[in-house]
Amino acid sequence: MKLISWNIDSLNAALTGTSERSGLSRKVLDTIRDHDPDVIALQETKLPGDGPSIKHMEFLGEKFPDYAIVWNSSVEPARKSYAGTMFLYKNNLDPSVSFPKIGAPGTMDHEGRIITLEFDRFYLTQVYTPNAGENLNRLAERQLWDEKFAGYLASLDSKKPVVATGDFNVAHREIDLAHPGSNRQSAGFTDEERQGFTNLLAKGFTDTFRHIHGDVTGVYTWWSQIVRTSKINNSGWRIDYWLVSDRIAEKVVRSEVIDSGPRQDHAPTLLEIEI
Repeated sequence: MKLISWNIDSLNAALTGTSERSGLSRKVLDTIRDHDPDVIALQETKLPGDGPSIKHMEFLGEKFPDYAIVWNSSVEPARKSYAGTMFLYKNNLDPSVSFPKIGAPGTMDHEGRIITLEFDRFYLTQVYTPNAGENLNRLAERQLWDEKFAGYLASLDSKKPVVATGDFNVAHREIDLAHPGSNRQSAGFTDEERQGFTNLLAKGFTDTFRHIHGDVTGVYTWWSQIVRTSKINNSGWRIDYWLVSDRIAEKVVRSEVIDSGPRQDHAPTLLEIEI
């Protein structure tokens, strides 16, 4: 089974925008399509509460004609057109779909951050983890989110194996970002967030990229848009993951970052697993 995940940073901009960046986003979607994945997970869709428009669905239908589409959007009392997730899966698949709430703080449970697909032999879930925020003003809430989400994955794992993907908004180890020394108190690399990810893995999950590639360095999934040379200089972070239950780690065939060309921000990630 081939699976691809990507933080798209606005589905509307990618599908209907006229900027240079929108064009680059569409090229990334073309690259994803050419890989012919069984399932595509998208984060940070930023769609309205009622989901994709007719125009969005037409565009997706043309680019991905053999896929069913489900989504989870931010709704009140959360911010409008914020966060959000989407799955596209091949029409020959027939998973049960759920949009879990995990008892997260504030409005996080209303921000469309999780979708879970249940198959006969495993769960496939995606997450768009909340950022700790400017000046770490959301760090305490983020810590509680990490605890709740880890508990949620563990509850799934108690029933059948889990494949979990998404933008986890944390570089787990020093080798997961280009400049760990200067980012000690940056959102996504605080001791608290890194410990939260360690705690999640300790509940019985494997970081598939490290499982396949060991301690390789210089491979990242995100480059800041603010720093124009971040991607040219490969000053990136690895914050997008494919995790699996420990007991199916040996079934992983590939876990890779897909080349997204000159487009900065997130790159797609690919998992191939015999499941």
